Amino acid sequence: MINWQWAGFGALLVIILALVFSLIGNLGNLVGVLIAIIIVGYMVGGGTINGATNGAVAGVLGGIIVGILAGLLGGIFGGILVGLAAGAGVTVVLILLYLITGLIGGAIGGLLKGPI
Repeated sequence: MINWQWAGFGALLVIILALVFSLIGNLGNLVGVLIAIIIVGYMVGGGTINGATNGAVAGVLGGIIVGILAGLLGGIFGGILVGLAAGAGVTVVLILLYLITGLIGGAIGGLLKGPI
């Protein structure tokens, strides 16, 4: 069952940590997302499946928001058509990437907390 409170908090945490860790380098973005999703999986508990489900939802929500922000920034610096095209492409890639990271990180977090 999806805990929307933690999924929403996880999406916010994904956005913040992805932006902060992206300053480290190319893979820093994924490290930030993974840390955020492990926290979500741990907090919702319920084992690996529940953690992975909630982590995937938080990852997808975060990917959508980060993709929209990237499109807005692309629109500001490259024009409206460039921003829309870049935003759409980046959003799709981020949703898939954050979904996979969310499944893995949520399962790890749920596993750390246990089946309780």
